[in-house]
Amino acid sequence: MRIGAHVRDDDPLSAAREREAEVVQFFLADPQGWKAPVPRPTAGEIEAAGVDVFIHSPYVVNVASLNNRIRIPSRKVVAQHAAAAAEIGARGLIVHGGHVRKGEDPAEGVANWRKLFERQAEQGGFGVPILIENTAGGDGALARELDMLARLWDQVGELGAGFCLDTCHAFAAGWELDGVVDRVRAITGRIDLVHLNNSRDEFGSTRDRHANVVHGGGTIDPAQLVAVAAAADAPVVVETPADGQAADITYLRKALT
Repeated sequence: MRIGAHVRDDDPLSAAREREAEVVQFFLADPQGWKAPVPRPTAGEIEAAGVDVFIHSPYVVNVASLNNRIRIPSRKVVAQHAAAAAEIGARGLIVHGGHVRKGEDPAEGVANWRKLFERQAEQGGFGVPILIENTAGGDGALARELDMLARLWDQVGELGAGFCLDTCHAFAAGWELDGVVDRVRAITGRIDLVHLNNSRDEFGSTRDRHANVVHGGGTIDPAQLVAVAAAADAPVVVETPADGQAADITYLRKALT
Protein backbone atom coordinates (compact mmCIF):
# COMPACT_ATOMS: atom_id res chain seq x y z
CA MET A 1 0.00 0.00 0.00
CA ARG A 2 1.44 3.35 -1.05
CA ILE A 3 1.04 6.24 1.37
CA GLY A 4 1.52 9.96 0.92
CA ALA A 5 0.08 13.42 1.37
CA HIS A 6 -1.55 16.42 -0.21
CA VAL A 7 1.36 18.85 -0.59
CA ARG A 8 2.11 22.36 -1.77
CA ASP A 9 1.79 22.70 -5.52
CA ASP A 10 4.84 24.93 -6.10
CA ASP A 11 7.31 22.07 -5.50
CA PRO A 12 5.42 18.83 -4.83
CA LEU A 13 8.33 16.48 -5.42
CA SER A 14 10.51 18.19 -2.81
CA ALA A 15 7.59 18.02 -0.41
CA ALA A 16 7.26 14.30 -1.16
CA ARG A 17 10.93 13.72 -0.34
CA GLU A 18 10.62 15.67 2.92
CA ARG A 19 7.75 13.42 4.03
CA GLU A 20 9.09 10.18 2.51
CA ALA A 21 5.80 10.02 0.63
CA GLU A 22 5.16 7.45 -2.09
CA VAL A 23 2.03 9.29 -3.25
CA VAL A 24 1.42 13.02 -3.64
CA GLN A 25 -1.69 15.01 -4.38
CA PHE A 26 -1.70 18.66 -5.32
CA PHE A 27 -3.52 21.38 -7.26
CA LEU A 28 -2.60 22.58 -10.74
CA ALA A 29 -4.24 25.99 -10.23
CA ASP A 30 -5.77 28.19 -7.56
CA PRO A 31 -8.21 25.90 -5.68
CA GLN A 32 -10.59 28.82 -5.17
CA GLY A 33 -10.58 30.01 -8.79
CA TRP A 34 -11.44 29.10 -12.37
CA LYS A 35 -8.00 29.49 -13.95
CA ALA A 36 -6.63 26.96 -16.41
CA PRO A 37 -4.14 24.48 -14.93
CA VAL A 38 -0.39 24.91 -15.08
CA PRO A 39 1.18 21.41 -15.29
CA ARG A 40 4.10 21.01 -12.91
CA PRO A 41 6.25 19.05 -12.47
CA THR A 42 6.75 17.25 -15.77
CA ALA A 43 5.89 13.63 -16.40
CA GLY A 44 9.60 12.83 -16.66
CA GLU A 45 10.36 14.39 -13.30
CA ILE A 46 7.52 12.49 -11.67
CA GLU A 47 8.65 9.18 -13.18
CA ALA A 48 12.21 9.80 -12.01
CA ALA A 49 10.97 10.56 -8.48
CA GLY A 50 9.10 7.25 -8.33
CA VAL A 51 5.95 8.72 -6.79
CA ASP A 52 2.32 8.28 -7.76
CA VAL A 53 0.46 11.52 -8.42
CA PHE A 54 -3.18 12.49 -7.97
CA ILE A 55 -4.54 15.91 -8.89
CA HIS A 56 -7.32 17.63 -6.97
CA SER A 57 -9.70 19.83 -8.95
CA PRO A 58 -10.47 23.34 -7.63
CA TYR A 59 -13.02 23.58 -4.84
CA VAL A 60 -15.23 25.94 -6.89
CA VAL A 61 -16.14 23.12 -9.28
CA ASN A 62 -19.77 22.01 -8.98
CA VAL A 63 -20.69 19.74 -11.86
CA ALA A 64 -24.12 19.07 -10.33
CA SER A 65 -25.19 22.74 -10.27
CA LEU A 66 -28.36 23.78 -12.05
CA ASN A 67 -26.90 27.27 -12.44
CA ASN A 68 -25.39 27.61 -15.93
CA ARG A 69 -22.84 30.13 -14.68
CA ILE A 70 -21.41 27.49 -12.36
CA ARG A 71 -22.09 24.21 -14.19
CA ILE A 72 -20.69 25.19 -17.59
CA PRO A 73 -17.35 26.54 -16.29
CA SER A 74 -17.18 23.55 -13.95
CA ARG A 75 -17.35 21.17 -16.91
CA LYS A 76 -14.65 23.15 -18.67
CA VAL A 77 -12.37 23.15 -15.62
CA VAL A 78 -12.78 19.40 -15.08
CA ALA A 79 -11.88 18.72 -18.71
CA GLN A 80 -8.87 21.08 -18.57
CA HIS A 81 -7.54 19.65 -15.32
CA ALA A 82 -8.07 16.07 -16.47
CA ALA A 83 -6.08 16.76 -19.64
CA ALA A 84 -3.28 18.40 -17.63
CA ALA A 85 -3.30 15.52 -15.14
CA ALA A 86 -2.99 13.03 -17.99
CA GLU A 87 -0.11 15.05 -19.43
CA ILE A 88 1.98 14.56 -16.28
CA GLY A 89 0.99 10.92 -15.80
CA ALA A 90 -1.35 11.38 -12.84
CA ARG A 91 -3.42 8.43 -11.68
CA GLY A 92 -6.64 10.37 -11.26
CA LEU A 93 -8.43 13.69 -10.84
CA ILE A 94 -10.44 14.12 -7.64
CA VAL A 95 -13.70 16.07 -7.96
CA HIS A 96 -16.14 16.80 -5.13
CA GLY A 97 -19.64 15.45 -5.61
CA GLY A 98 -21.20 18.91 -5.71
CA HIS A 99 -24.71 20.00 -4.74
CA VAL A 100 -27.96 21.56 -5.84
CA ARG A 101 -29.60 24.50 -4.08
CA LYS A 102 -32.49 24.36 -1.65
CA GLY A 103 -35.72 23.53 -3.45
CA GLU A 104 -33.98 22.09 -6.52
CA ASP A 105 -34.37 18.48 -7.57
CA PRO A 106 -31.23 16.41 -6.84
CA ALA A 107 -32.16 14.19 -9.78
CA GLU A 108 -31.25 17.09 -12.08
CA GLY A 109 -27.86 17.35 -10.39
CA VAL A 110 -27.34 13.62 -10.92
CA ALA A 111 -28.31 14.05 -14.58
CA ASN A 112 -25.71 16.82 -14.91
CA TRP A 113 -23.01 14.44 -13.70
CA ARG A 114 -24.06 11.86 -16.28
CA LYS A 115 -23.98 14.51 -19.02
CA LEU A 116 -20.41 15.40 -18.06
CA PHE A 117 -19.25 11.83 -18.66
CA GLU A 118 -21.33 11.35 -21.80
CA ARG A 119 -20.17 14.59 -23.44
CA GLN A 120 -16.53 13.92 -22.64
CA ALA A 121 -16.82 10.38 -23.99
CA GLU A 122 -17.82 11.89 -27.32
CA GLN A 123 -14.49 13.75 -27.29
CA GLY A 124 -12.40 10.70 -26.47
CA GLY A 125 -12.69 10.63 -22.68
CA PHE A 126 -10.85 12.40 -19.90
CA GLY A 127 -7.47 10.69 -20.17
CA VAL A 128 -7.42 9.96 -16.42
CA PRO A 129 -9.99 8.46 -14.03
CA ILE A 130 -12.40 10.98 -12.50
CA LEU A 131 -12.64 10.16 -8.80
CA ILE A 132 -15.78 11.51 -7.14
CA GLU A 133 -15.19 12.38 -3.48
CA ASN A 134 -17.75 12.16 -0.69
CA THR A 135 -18.48 15.42 1.15
CA ALA A 136 -19.13 16.40 4.76
CA GLY A 137 -22.25 18.55 4.64
CA GLY A 138 -24.89 20.35 2.61
CA ASP A 139 -28.57 19.47 2.33
CA GLY A 140 -28.44 19.30 -1.48
CA ALA A 141 -25.10 17.46 -1.66
CA LEU A 142 -24.91 14.48 -4.01
CA ALA A 143 -22.09 12.65 -2.16
CA ARG A 144 -22.93 13.27 1.48
CA GLU A 145 -25.56 10.58 2.15
CA LEU A 146 -25.07 6.98 1.07
CA ASP A 147 -28.54 6.73 -0.46
CA MET A 148 -27.90 9.81 -2.62
CA LEU A 149 -24.48 8.44 -3.56
CA ALA A 150 -26.27 5.29 -4.74
CA ARG A 151 -28.56 7.40 -6.94
CA LEU A 152 -25.54 9.14 -8.41
CA TRP A 153 -23.71 5.85 -9.03
CA ASP A 154 -26.69 4.39 -10.82
CA GLN A 155 -26.03 7.05 -13.47
CA VAL A 156 -22.23 7.40 -13.58
CA GLY A 157 -20.86 4.07 -12.37
CA GLU A 158 -21.32 2.42 -15.75
CA LEU A 159 -19.54 5.37 -17.39
CA GLY A 160 -16.30 4.72 -15.53
CA ALA A 161 -16.52 7.03 -12.51
CA GLY A 162 -14.06 6.24 -9.73
CA PHE A 163 -14.45 6.94 -6.03
CA CYS A 164 -12.33 8.71 -3.42
CA LEU A 165 -13.27 7.99 0.21
CA ASP A 166 -12.53 10.83 2.64
CA THR A 167 -12.69 9.63 6.26
CA CYS A 168 -13.13 13.08 7.82
CA HIS A 169 -15.98 13.86 5.43
CA ALA A 170 -17.59 10.47 6.11
CA PHE A 171 -17.31 10.90 9.89
CA ALA A 172 -18.68 14.45 9.71
CA ALA A 173 -21.58 13.28 7.53
CA GLY A 174 -22.53 10.66 10.09
CA TRP A 175 -21.16 7.54 8.42
CA GLU A 176 -19.99 4.95 10.94
CA LEU A 177 -16.40 4.18 9.97
CA ASP A 178 -16.68 0.59 11.16
CA GLY A 179 -17.60 -1.28 7.98
CA VAL A 180 -17.71 1.87 5.84
CA VAL A 181 -15.51 0.35 3.14
CA ASP A 182 -17.94 -2.52 2.60
CA ARG A 183 -20.93 -0.17 2.54
CA VAL A 184 -19.30 2.13 0.01
CA ARG A 185 -18.12 -0.73 -2.20
CA ALA A 186 -21.64 -2.16 -2.18
CA ILE A 187 -22.65 1.07 -3.95
CA THR A 188 -19.67 2.00 -6.09
CA GLY A 189 -17.96 -1.35 -6.56
CA ARG A 190 -14.61 0.37 -6.00
CA ILE A 191 -12.47 2.67 -3.90
CA ASP A 192 -9.61 4.15 -5.92
CA LEU A 193 -8.10 6.46 -3.31
CA VAL A 194 -8.47 7.14 0.41
CA HIS A 195 -8.16 10.60 1.93
CA LEU A 196 -7.23 9.40 5.41
CA ASN A 197 -7.97 12.42 7.57
CA ASN A 198 -8.82 12.74 11.23
CA SER A 199 -11.51 15.24 12.26
CA ARG A 200 -11.32 18.23 14.58
CA ASP A 201 -15.07 17.94 15.21
CA GLU A 202 -17.45 15.36 16.59
CA PHE A 203 -19.27 12.62 14.69
CA GLY A 204 -22.10 13.96 12.50
CA SER A 205 -20.96 17.59 12.83
CA THR A 206 -21.12 18.19 9.03
CA ARG A 207 -17.97 20.29 9.51
CA ASP A 208 -15.02 19.68 7.19
CA ARG A 209 -12.05 20.39 9.45
CA HIS A 210 -9.16 17.97 9.13
CA ALA A 211 -6.79 16.97 11.90
CA ASN A 212 -3.60 14.95 11.77
CA VAL A 213 -4.01 11.19 11.99
CA VAL A 214 -1.95 11.16 15.19
CA HIS A 215 -0.95 13.82 17.71
CA GLY A 216 -3.31 16.37 16.22
CA GLY A 217 -6.23 16.44 18.63
CA GLY A 218 -8.50 14.52 16.28
CA THR A 219 -11.76 12.96 17.41
CA ILE A 220 -11.34 9.71 15.43
CA ASP A 221 -9.33 6.89 16.98
CA PRO A 222 -6.21 6.51 14.77
CA ALA A 223 -6.63 2.73 14.95
CA GLN A 224 -10.02 3.12 13.29
CA LEU A 225 -8.42 5.08 10.46
CA VAL A 226 -5.82 2.33 10.05
CA ALA A 227 -8.63 -0.21 9.81
CA VAL A 228 -10.33 1.81 7.05
CA ALA A 229 -7.08 2.05 5.08
CA ALA A 230 -6.42 -1.66 5.45
CA ALA A 231 -9.92 -2.60 4.30
CA ALA A 232 -9.83 -0.22 1.33
CA ASP A 233 -6.46 -1.53 0.12
CA ALA A 234 -6.03 1.57 -2.06
CA PRO A 235 -3.46 4.39 -2.19
CA VAL A 236 -3.66 6.61 0.88
CA VAL A 237 -3.27 10.39 0.97
CA VAL A 238 -3.36 12.40 4.19
CA GLU A 239 -4.79 15.89 3.74
CA THR A 240 -3.70 16.93 7.21
CA PRO A 241 -1.79 19.92 8.63
CA ALA A 242 1.62 19.97 6.95
CA ASP A 243 3.75 19.99 10.09
CA GLY A 244 2.35 16.62 11.13
CA GLN A 245 2.21 14.85 7.78
CA ALA A 246 5.59 13.10 8.10
CA ALA A 247 4.52 11.66 11.46
CA ASP A 248 1.16 10.62 9.98
CA ILE A 249 2.87 8.78 7.12
CA THR A 250 5.38 7.08 9.43
CA TYR A 251 2.61 5.95 11.79
CA LEU A 252 0.46 4.57 8.97
CA ARG A 253 3.34 2.82 7.28
CA LYS A 254 4.23 0.98 10.49
CA ALA A 255 0.60 0.21 11.34
CA LEU A 256 -0.18 -1.14 7.89
CA THR A 257 2.85 -3.40 7.50
